Amino acid sequence: MKKLRILALGGAHVDRRGRISGETAPGASNPGEWFVEAGGGVFNAARNLARLGHAVRLISPRGGDSDGALVAAAAADSGVEDTPFTFLDRATPSYTAILERDGNLVIALADMELYRLFSPRRLQQRAVREAIAASDGLLCDGNLPAETLEAIAASAVKASRPLAAIAISPAKVVRFAACLEGLDYLFMNEAEARALTGAAPTAPEHWPETLRAAGLKGARSHAAAQPPSPSTRVEQSASSHRRSIGSATLPVPATPLRPAFSPPGRAATTLPNRCAVVSPRP
Repeated sequence: MKKLRILALGGAHVDRRGRISGETAPGASNPGEWFVEAGGGVFNAARNLARLGHAVRLISPRGGDSDGALVAAAAADSGVEDTPFTFLDRATPSYTAILERDGNLVIALADMELYRLFSPRRLQQRAVREAIAASDGLLCDGNLPAETLEAIAASAVKASRPLAAIAISPAKVVRFAACLEGLDYLFMNEAEARALTGAAPTAPEHWPETLRAAGLKGARSHAAAQPPSPSTRVEQSASSHRRSIGSATLPVPATPLRPAFSPPGRAATTLPNRCAVVSPRP
């Protein structure tokens, strides 16, 4: 397997999850446990790609705090080259969730304001331009502002580099609406596909037509129980961990990533529990 140079731009923050031990008591103190780890759509994908042997460079906004140090340490442990934009007077983005004993979400708080400072002009910095030119492909996610995602897509097209993207959530996937034609791969679940297209197909086989209408160039559909063919699989950890490629949660075996970053480009949509849609570009 060829070692690829991948530039990842997007979410790298701290995930905090508190799980209540007993029955939930609203408005009261509940016994439970805290779990803290580095996360983010691009960060999770970058970490696993590095573990699989690829050379991954990460660029993401970071605060000058202990959370930023935690993310940096996790990146280093995974072999990711971490080159953040650091704002010493700001807090590193974080996601904090309170879960019931059975895992159902009670409430969550997403402090992602710092990502707004990753503006398109950041891409004009010499170090970023050189990183794009030195890469074999780019990866981004919906944590970034829409105008920045458009600029990343334009930069990828200008540099003739394939670009993969992770939707993150129904609220954030719409940020890709204006740059769909600049994406080679877009990973999202069914809820995110509905948010992007404004449609709600009743059967998996209707998704290709719906996604073509949204801006993709054609489609091929796969039932969730049937992994995509080798030419269209995305690379994950050997255990096929559902979080290993961010919001693309259809588990598939570890396979070479090279087809994903080789022409002709493909635009892909992963719809967990329903289907995976792969849209080859003409």
